[in-house]
Parts: sequence; structure tokens; C-alpha cells
Amino acid sequence: MCRISYEDVKIRIKDASKYYIFLDEIQHIDEFEKALASFRASLNVSIFVTGSNSMLLSGELATLLTGRTVEFEVLPFSYSEMKEFIELNGKEYTDDLIYDYLKWGGFPLRFQFSDGVSVRRYIDNLYESIVKKDIIGKGRNINRKAFRTISLYILANAGKEFSAENIVNYCKSNSFSDISERTVYNYIEKMQKAFLLHAVNKYSISGKAALKSREKYYATDMGFRTINTNAIRFEDAFFLENVIYNELLVRGYTVFTGKTYKGEVDFVAIRNGKKCFIQVAYILADDSTVQREFGAYKPISDASPKYVMSLDRVDFSRDGIAHVNIIDFLLHKVDVALT
Repeated sequence: MCRISYEDVKIRIKDASKYYIFLDEIQHIDEFEKALASFRASLNVSIFVTGSNSMLLSGELATLLTGRTVEFEVLPFSYSEMKEFIELNGKEYTDDLIYDYLKWGGFPLRFQFSDGVSVRRYIDNLYESIVKKDIIGKGRNINRKAFRTISLYILANAGKEFSAENIVNYCKSNSFSDISERTVYNYIEKMQKAFLLHAVNKYSISGKAALKSREKYYATDMGFRTINTNAIRFEDAFFLENVIYNELLVRGYTVFTGKTYKGEVDFVAIRNGKKCFIQVAYILADDSTVQREFGAYKPISDASPKYVMSLDRVDFSRDGIAHVNIIDFLLHKVDVALT
């Protein structure tokens, strides 16, 4: 593994002016922590470091640079960013592109490919690269085949209620009889650190408090779901839930799954101490669907704003619960209120 050369950087600094150093995927460089600390201590520089692993600013680097770092998680294109990118490249936007986004997500380079086979190949190669560099390459006790089986299962079922027991049984049916629940949680932690998925904790609506248990996991990008799913069913609300969850993260919300004594609400979104509740549906196709989605709020006495989001253009708002079109929300034409 190569090393960062202090001399290579120093020779490019010609005077006392402030310089900016940009380093990409630095976690793969030996002893990069000491080099960064040395640059920061002896040179008039601001350092911008990017990497695909959440452990980048932990351990020795965190100790050496305590109080002098700010960390940002950069997500793939949001839906509105995708629209802007498409239009900047001279292409026409239509609302039908929501289905393209639901299927292939927002990794910028995937828009260079015009056919599904090429897009799938790119995302699959990206996934394999992340696993190889940031997970398999960092752990000596990882069964590569078992990890792939578990990770693909989790991504394919992103947004659904999580059960480590179900995953263990799935692994046993795929000839991995030695996989335990502890192994499942260990692999999930590695997926989170590599930014393949996010964990969503429960929120007790009646108790107005976050709970420690984790209810669901969502894919960082929809493309990771698609390459691990045999069939794409757009009417499956879990795909739209994943998009809404990622959008809420982009907007700076802390997001939970809401638990009531009778069931759940898809999301409790909190920002600056204020919150709202969100239900996500594909289409409110009939009265039973409307009753189910709006009825999820019946056990909730909390006066915080309540929303049902779907792809319908007809406004179904009722009983103080606002209906919001998902595309309008993703394009910032409408927003949610918090109290």
C-alpha cells in the first residue's frame, strides 16, 4: 500500500497563502491519519477528505484531529437533483421518470448508460467494489459467500420489518448452516459502515420517545435494491418508502418508525425538536386502501401534522390529515410542516 508523502504536498505550496488539499478514498492509504495531522499542524491548509466508509473519522484520526473536523454524509442524487442533472444535459424531464428513479436510484455515473443491462452492470460492479474494499478487505473472519447471501437478502427486503431469525433460516436454506443471529447483526453493522444501508429505530408515539430497538433497514440507493430483487413491483410501497426515507435524510430530518399500541406509522420525521407523521402508499386505489392509510392515525392523539403520501394527483385530504403527491414533495413543490 502506498503512503502519503509530506514532501509531495509541501513542494506544491509556494507561499503563505491558504491552500486546499483534496484527498479521495483515503482510508485505503497506510497511516493517512498521521499525514493529515501533520499537514494540519504545520501548513496553512484546509483538508477535504472523502471515503466510502463511516470509520474514516474514527480511531486514531478522531484522536489526532479532535475538535477540528466536520463530517458530512453525501448521498446519491435526490429526485430533484436527478431532474436538474437530466435537464442540464439537454434531456426532457417527465413525471414518468419516478419509475426510473425507483428502479435505478441516483448514483450520478449510472446516467451515462442508456440501457438497463448497462446500468445494472455498473451498479453491480459498484456494489462488489464497495464490498471488496470496505468490508471483505477489512475483515479476516468474513465468509464472502455467506456475506453476499445475507447482504443481498437485506437489500432486497429493505423497508420490510426486520427479523434476524428469518435471515438465519434463509441462510440455512442456502447451505449456510453455521450462520447465527450474531453473525447477521455483525454483517449488518459492516453494511452500515460501508453506507450500503441505514438503520431506522422505533419511536413510541404514545411515550413520545425513541426506542433502542431497530425496526427496519433502508438501502442508501434504490439501485442496490434492484440488483438484488428478481422482480420490480412499483406498487410495492416499500420502494416508495425507501425513496421518502432517503429524501427526509437529505433534508436534515432524523427519521423513526412510529409505533402505536395498535400498529405503526411509516415515519416519524423530527427536526429541531419538532415532528410530523408520514404514511406512504403507491396509489389510493379504493376505499379500503384510503381507510387503511388514513386509519393508521386513529390511535394517535398527538397533534403533530399528519400526512399520507402517494402518487395520486387527486387530493384525498380528510379529517385534518393532509394528502401529498410524492413527486411534488420530491421536487420541493410542497413540504411538510412540523410542530
